[in-house]
Amino acid sequence: MTGKFENKVVAITGGSDGIGLATAKRFSAEGAHVYITARRQAQLDRAIKEIGKGAVGVQGDVANSADLDRLYARIQRDHGRVDVVFANAGISESASIDSIDEAHMDRVFAVNVKGMVFTVQKALPLMTRGGAVILAGSAAGGKGFANLSIYSATKAAIRSFARTWTTDLKSRGIRVNVVSPGMILTPAMDTYLQVNAGAEDALTQMIPFGRLGQAQEVAGVVLFLASDESSFIAGDELFVDGGVMAV
Repeated sequence: MTGKFENKVVAITGGSDGIGLATAKRFSAEGAHVYITARRQAQLDRAIKEIGKGAVGVQGDVANSADLDRLYARIQRDHGRVDVVFANAGISESASIDSIDEAHMDRVFAVNVKGMVFTVQKALPLMTRGGAVILAGSAAGGKGFANLSIYSATKAAIRSFARTWTTDLKSRGIRVNVVSPGMILTPAMDTYLQVNAGAEDALTQMIPFGRLGQAQEVAGVVLFLASDESSFIAGDELFVDGGVMAV
């Protein structure tokens, strides 16, 4: 480890498992002060033990603005600033066009779109020139996967946010980019594979690399987008999908 994020303050929503947890561990190993959120306290406590090095967990749901206020109030009290925001929290639900109802739309948009907007907006008073915002997109935002129209629409919105917010924040020197994973072996994906026989073979056949991705591979891209090494990258979307979108 190089210590390239020594004393940087990093906020990660949805940081208790999968990509969020893998990214939190990488930032912490590089010297950052890491703050994570999760909806479930027990899961949050386990993640903090795994991360170690003084990581802080703030229980909350990004769909609830008051919970985000508590996150940034804690960071304000401890450090007075935030250098990197990884807006990672999100949910996925399936529904065919015939079965979409208002409750499904409200749940997915509340977390993936409203939660994303206020995760970033509420961080801005603590961010200074050179800050980085990384939004968690998905390859689904640019594909037509069956029964994922609402989820995919939220991820397409996130891609649009990176463009408009880059314009909004350019005078403040804050960069906004999207990392868009493909099929990654997270706990949620593992659960899906266990209850859907043959799903892993079907998914790997779609991927040029012939395998599912690992959470650590996405984490590496997040750290790149948060670092000075990507200082001339803004408003962009980087896919971590084994070539699905490119080939």
